[in-house]
Amino acid sequence: MSEIATIESEARAVLARGRDLTKVLGEGSAARTIFEDTNFDIVAGDRISLTGPSGSGKSTLLHLIAGLTESTTGAVDWPGMGSFDQLRPRFITIAFQGPSLLAALSVVENVALPLLLLDYSEDDARSSALQMLDRFGLAEIADKLPEELSGGQSQRVGVARSLVGEPRLVVADEPTGQCDQVTAHQVLDIIDELTLELGCGLLVASHDHSIVNRMAIHWTLESGRLKRDQA
Repeated sequence: MSEIATIESEARAVLARGRDLTKVLGEGSAARTIFEDTNFDIVAGDRISLTGPSGSGKSTLLHLIAGLTESTTGAVDWPGMGSFDQLRPRFITIAFQGPSLLAALSVVENVALPLLLLDYSEDDARSSALQMLDRFGLAEIADKLPEELSGGQSQRVGVARSLVGEPRLVVADEPTGQCDQVTAHQVLDIIDELTLELGCGLLVASHDHSIVNRMAIHWTLESGRLKRDQA
């Protein structure tokens, strides 16, 4: 295959694929079906918003796509990224809704951690982490501990960490939920810029219409069903 053909093939690669997915929480009389008969493809370059009522299972679906949990029936695979063991931290990253930073590590050490797991040298990992923090306007807090940060700062650091390793698929759960409106738009601009530079897939769960309106593909999860629309 020629180099151009290889690039084109990678650009069209199916990064994550779900078939006939059902997720049930609990057992017996306490069992609750979160979603069922769910199918999807996420292709490199896709920009997807995921909306739905609170408790509809958005976070559960994101975790399933990121390989953090398993479906009750059906299967997810990642044909454009290899086996499950290869997914993290290299190919799929997730920015969590809640606190996710390691308390014992400084901000820059938290952001550098995925690179260290990818066998970067400490100097290279720190340099790349500092560059990413600078893009998010967080360079001044690089040596602070998570306990010294505001909720919005912690969330931005988590987003920076999710992008530092140049992933192929970014999964973000309410990535600006703890930020004020001005900061939220700044963070979204950076996410837009970086994911477009990387050509990676982006899936964002959010109630914020300003985020939803930026995405070309819209998913809605409601009453256990996933609806997919193209903008």
